[in-house]
Amino acid sequence: MGKKQQHHHNKEDTYGQLAGGIGGLVIVFGVLAAIKDKLGLSWLATVLLTAGVLVALGYLAWRLRTAVTRLLAGDTNAVAALKQEAPGTALEAAQAALEGPQGAVHAVLTAALSRAGAIGKDEVVLEDDVTIEQLPVGTVYEFLVPASRTSEDIATRLGPIASMFGVTRLHLKLETSRRSERQVRLLVLNEPPFSTLFPAPTRQEIAAFAGVPIGHDITGRLAGVPTFDKASLLIGGMTQMGKTTLVNGLITCLLIAYGDFDLYLLDGKLCGLTKFEKIAVRYEASDDPAVLESMLDELNSRVGRRYTEMQDAIRNRQPAPVFKPVFFIIDEAADFYTDNGSKESQETVRRNEDKSRSLVAKSLESGIVTVMLTQRPANDAIPVKVRDQFLYRMCLYVASKGGAKVALGDSYFETVAPIHPSLLDSGVKGQAVLFANGSSTLIRGFHFPDEFIWGVVDDVYDRRQKKMEAAPVTPLKQAIDLMRDSGVEFMPTSKLAPALGITETAPVTQGRKLSALLRAASGKDDKGVRGYHLADLTAAAMSGS
Repeated sequence: MGKKQQHHHNKEDTYGQLAGGIGGLVIVFGVLAAIKDKLGLSWLATVLLTAGVLVALGYLAWRLRTAVTRLLAGDTNAVAALKQEAPGTALEAAQAALEGPQGAVHAVLTAALSRAGAIGKDEVVLEDDVTIEQLPVGTVYEFLVPASRTSEDIATRLGPIASMFGVTRLHLKLETSRRSERQVRLLVLNEPPFSTLFPAPTRQEIAAFAGVPIGHDITGRLAGVPTFDKASLLIGGMTQMGKTTLVNGLITCLLIAYGDFDLYLLDGKLCGLTKFEKIAVRYEASDDPAVLESMLDELNSRVGRRYTEMQDAIRNRQPAPVFKPVFFIIDEAADFYTDNGSKESQETVRRNEDKSRSLVAKSLESGIVTVMLTQRPANDAIPVKVRDQFLYRMCLYVASKGGAKVALGDSYFETVAPIHPSLLDSGVKGQAVLFANGSSTLIRGFHFPDEFIWGVVDDVYDRRQKKMEAAPVTPLKQAIDLMRDSGVEFMPTSKLAPALGITETAPVTQGRKLSALLRAASGKDDKGVRGYHLADLTAAAMSGS
């Protein structure tokens, strides 16, 4: 009986020790898990860190015990020896253990990125890989993400990252590097974007910009596109969001940055683009789809002539011709693709869709750029086959994701670091998302004083007048001088043809020869008499081929 009872007690002791061991392991793992979660390290790094700290502390405790023993034994050099050795051994070892095997950890970025899911819980951003720059508007963090991550991991989690910084998505601006997938530059604004209105740029600043500026970015720097060569622009946004002011600023910058170009304006708002009527080759204040068709016919005809010149140059092994840039700007473009229900109107709109697609798609190689603005970014506002041709996109505030897709493209939200236009502050006029060359930029368009715009327009007008006066005498210039000297705005073909040396009297022959001589659009007066308007001849003289 005694042996059985002793065996029973031994067995209970074994179970108790086993339970105690399991409990101890649970506590150890709990402590390790807490350390791992707090520092964001891997399990291996956590174990090494804990072991290193314990070893360092144990060594320090042993040194202290040894020093105390020697001191009690009467060794007066014990304290000095401890002071000399401790900083270089145990304390440095403890510090090295806290820094981890890779180096010191940047606590702010590591915590923000790991909790936002941009990097793993066991991954860190190192202090040596971080550069911090303080700007007047915010803080710039330039850093390398862990080796297993890329800048795309940051781009897809900008919303949660902004939340970790206590701001909104619009407070962040992400820039990536073409040298490394791991390189990231992240700006965190102190205040909501464009809380302060930046001053409009000067002529010198616009001229010095590498491209065409459209507005300020969130740091106050000029932002825009590198060129409008072979690229058209679609601008969408709800009413009263500042589109017309933005495009007035764009035209002003074009006049400064591009210098000499032909401007065609279709002002669907009737008075939104009137400031530039004086220098436009053709200005129409109308919302009639038939007017759009007339301008499309004129521009497509120019495209055809330019392609013929390019073909001739290729055939003759000559350098490609250099054409004068042409900008066709349409405000309230959606109105021109809406019929009034009649069969004739429906047919006009259908033709406009085909002619618009042809112009936007084929004109870029010949230097003709189309800029469309619409306040109705809906699926039926501008035909898909037209809006799909635009390389540059811009969207002001809209209330829905669908409206943003119409302006920015169906696949916009699959691009790198997209900005949702519905997040924009509708109280900040002219604020827009610019999507160009695969990247998104939050900008605010320029609001130039009227006096500044008028000064730019007058300078361009005076420069063109001097150029026309100095130009060699041509039949077109003779016709313009004749009508100005006569004080008339319209002259019938029957009167203008003999004045330019055309001796034929048959109306059809007169008209054909005069058209070939002037290469300008003819028209009719109020009575239906065919001839030429002075405005059309002047526009033809200002424009190139």
